[in-house]
Amino acid sequence: MGLSNPEIAAALVVEETTVKTHINNAFAKIGARNRADAVRYAYRHGLAEPD
Repeated sequence: MGLSNPEIAAALVVEETTVKTHINNAFAKIGARNRADAVRYAYRHGLAEPD
């Protein structure tokens, strides 16, 4: 959805640091360095479809 960390935190009613921790953990598990890498991973593994 393209939300920023503060927007995600507000939507989930958690601290921004919690969002950052979860995002960094997910990146580490899939070998992504940033959100663009994570998106490429999602497309490659059938987790996302183009609009």
